[in-house]
Order: sequence, then structure tokens, then C-alpha cells
Amino acid sequence: MEDPFVWLCWQKLAITLTNSNDSGSGEDSLDRLLPPVSTPRRKSTTLSKAEPPLLRTGTRTIYTAGRPPWYNEHGTQSKEAFVIGLCGGSASGKTTVANKIIEALDVPWVVLLSMDSFYKVLSAEEQALAASNDYNFDHPGAFDFELLVTTLRKLKQGKSVKIPVYDFTTHGRQKDWKNVYGASVIIFEGIMAFADKELLRLLDMKIFVDTDSDIRLVRRLRRDITERGRDIEGVIKQYNKFVKPAFDQYIEPTMRLADIVVPRGGGNMVAIDLIVQHVHSQLEERELSVRALLASAHQSQPLPQTLSVLESTPQVRGLHAIIRNKETSRDEFIFYSKRLMRLLIEHALTFLPSQPCVVQTPQGEEYEGRRFHGKGITGVSILRAGETMEPALRAVCKDVRIGKILIQTNMDSGEPELHYLRLPKDISDDHVILMDSTVSTGAAAMMAVRVLLDHDVQEDKILMVSLLMAELGVHSVAYAFPQVKIITTAVDKSIDDLLRVIPGIGDFGDRYFGTDGPALWSDEDDQPTPTSS
Repeated sequence: MEDPFVWLCWQKLAITLTNSNDSGSGEDSLDRLLPPVSTPRRKSTTLSKAEPPLLRTGTRTIYTAGRPPWYNEHGTQSKEAFVIGLCGGSASGKTTVANKIIEALDVPWVVLLSMDSFYKVLSAEEQALAASNDYNFDHPGAFDFELLVTTLRKLKQGKSVKIPVYDFTTHGRQKDWKNVYGASVIIFEGIMAFADKELLRLLDMKIFVDTDSDIRLVRRLRRDITERGRDIEGVIKQYNKFVKPAFDQYIEPTMRLADIVVPRGGGNMVAIDLIVQHVHSQLEERELSVRALLASAHQSQPLPQTLSVLESTPQVRGLHAIIRNKETSRDEFIFYSKRLMRLLIEHALTFLPSQPCVVQTPQGEEYEGRRFHGKGITGVSILRAGETMEPALRAVCKDVRIGKILIQTNMDSGEPELHYLRLPKDISDDHVILMDSTVSTGAAAMMAVRVLLDHDVQEDKILMVSLLMAELGVHSVAYAFPQVKIITTAVDKSIDDLLRVIPGIGDFGDRYFGTDGPALWSDEDDQPTPTSS
């Protein structure tokens, strides 16, 4: 005779799947198994926006709401990401709550980090136990807490991290890990989210999702059968043997550590709205004003030794006279700008490390020369004007890799904001030539350098290359990053109230592209990675 408990679970699962097909929402259909609760949706400004702050075009995804500075005028990080920890039993609705919070926050650069990604790699013996549903995935020992704490700490500090991708079918990690970077808010969810002391220290806000055990069982049945290829008897066996005892022993006792307990999961919009309001207040307290600090600093100081200005030959001064002239046509502006860029890039390459080498000439004689001494060279352009320098770099560096960073000024705050990022893999080992057409206060250049450092590029391997810089911009970059080499064709004395270089060159991007204002992207196709690289 069939086990009555198995039969009951089958009935609940059938009801769940039927309701899910009718409503299109698994969360809503599962909540129908509970007594009806009146929770009218409160009107809130945090939930009012219909469109996310994204712009999708071709193969790019660009944040129209950028990431503000997460560092101070010294270039060091002074603002960590706000980390929300979500704990609860298996299938309690943690991910649903996380997604509801993300939707209601309506801010860019939010990272959802799942504890499921950090299961340990199983041995052959453990694989056999898992196949027969005899391995305990709901025990603290099943998780790689060392890797998890290290990863979350780096992400909280603003660093680029690699997240393992766990395959629940093979019970192992996939070969390719996911690169994640640029979190203003991190939502970390997992059944053991509160089980480690080091992990708890990294959490700024702790939330426990409390859901009825019957509902959690039905959800787990549906998930493991439809998504993970398990059979119902195996799921129930694992639930009774491991899941329920683990909840009673390890998970439920951690509810006392929570700042907020959310009953009914993702359907509790009142609780989610309160959480969102608190996070918004925390983000407002952490706002920084970097550009204003830069504009009032470094007065009457000598130019730094890390600065190298291209020799002011008659040719260089002649090129400057043409491109600075407001009467110069666009065609001539482009032509002579490219000539100057080529000279600048050639000059910049002389600062790359080299070592002696000996070659044989066609005449059979030896020649003593030099060759580049390093793993690779990567060019990174600050969009959009920095992109104009890429052809000059490609012309003199064969097979150079190219990355792109989009930084724009927030017209309300006046601060630079990071909107888009695409960097080559393993850039940390390369010498990087960071390119922008002009630098005034240095705020955008500092943000770009900070991004490279967050991706583990060594500071002394970064060359900041610009056609024209203001003295303030030179001082700002050199003060914050004393090991970065700064290379330009000219340094102008001052900036005006609109932060334009004086005497300057005008808006380089507008004059080069023939536009009246900045564009968000170029015509090249790039992989969309606003929060991962």
C-alpha cells in the first residue's frame, strides 16, 4: 500500500503545479495553501517606478543610474557595500524576498549572492551518498565557509570577485566561475546565513524569513522534482532524514539573531517596504562628495614627478594650435587630433618595462636591442572621448586587448558615476594604458583607476594617458595614486566654474563626434557586463 504521507505530498504538489499554471506565479499559488491574509498593497515611492534604471542596446546593458564614488579624495575606499543577510529554512522563500527587495529598492549595482553557490565539492564517496539521497546538504559542514567569507568580504570592500557556479545535478562546481563587481548593496541568502561568526560580522542587516513547514515542504518538492531531477520518494526521504532535523537544530535557533523576521515570505509587502526604507536611509548616509573635495585641494603645489609631458616641439605646439582653435572644422579636428594621439601613445610606450635582447640580422650579425618585459598590455578607454585614442594604441601595439569604462557626471550631485564596465579577463597581470581625451578635476580618472585597482591591477602598472590635463586633475590623480604614471601632451593652469579646462580645448567628444552632448555608448559591440566583468 502506498505511504499515506507520500500520497498527501503528491496531492499538495499537484495542487501547487495546477495553481502555478493558472496564476503564472509559484509564490502566489503556494500561499493559497495558507489561510487568506489581508495585506493591501501600500502605495510607496519605492515601488512606483515601472522601468528599471537600465538601457539595453545591441549586446550592451548600461545603467542609466550610475554607481557614485565609493572612495575618498585619497583614492582609498571609504564606503563599503551595504550587506543584507537573508536566512530561513529550505524553500522558505528567501530568494523571492531578495528579489522583491531588489525590485522595491530601485537602485543599480545590487548583487544577489546565494549560499548555494558555496557547497563543497563532493568526493566520489560523497557523490554516491548524494545520488541515493543519503548526503546531508543541510549541515554546516556541507558549505565552504572559508571561501564564502573571503568572497563576501572582498565584495563588501568593493573588489572584483569570482563566484563558483554549483551544479545540483552533478553535485560539483562548473568550470567557469562568475565574475562579479561593483556592489552598492549585497543581498546574501542561504539556510546557514547566520551560522558562522565571521559571516555575521559582515552583515549590516539580518533578516529571517519565517514560513510554515508544510509550505516549505511543498515548495521543496516542486523545486527538486522539476528543477533538479529528483524523485518524490528521494526528496521526502532527504527531508525527513536531513532537512527537518537541520532546521530544528541549526536554522530555527538563529532566528534570535535577526534584526527583522518576515512571516509569509515574498507576500509580506509591509515588511519588505520597511526594509527598503531602512536601506535607502543607510545609502543616503554613506553618500560622498569627492569632486568638491578635489576642487578645493592641491592649491599651488609643484607638479608631481610621476607626470611626463610630451616635449613641446614646434610640431606639438602646431597641432595644439589647430585643435584648440574654435574655428577648426570637424574633419581637421579629427585628423590633427589623431596625429597628436599617435605621438602621445608612442611616448607612453617608452614607460613600459623592457629588457635587453640580442637578435640576428639578415647579414648574420648580432644586434643588441630591447623588448617588452611583462605579461601583456591592455588599453582601457574612459567612454566616450577616451575611445578615440584606441586606434592610435592599436596601430602601435599588435594584438592589444581593449577594455571600456563609462563614467558620467550626475547633473544633480555633480559627482562622477560608474555606468558601464567591460574589462578583459585576467587583466590583473597586465600593464594597463588608461585613456581619456581630457582631464579637468581628475574625478573620472580617479574612479577609473579605482576600478582597475579593485580588479587587482597593480598601481605601478597603470599609465594614465590624456591629450590635455588641468593642473588640478594631475594633482588629484597623483595624490590619490602616487605610483600611477601620468602622461599628457600639455597641462593647462586652471578650470572654470563649470569645471572646464582653461584655456582648454572645448568639449572634445562633441567636437570629435559632431554632437551637442555626450552619448552613452559607441558603435562597437561589447559583452553586456555592468555588474560583472
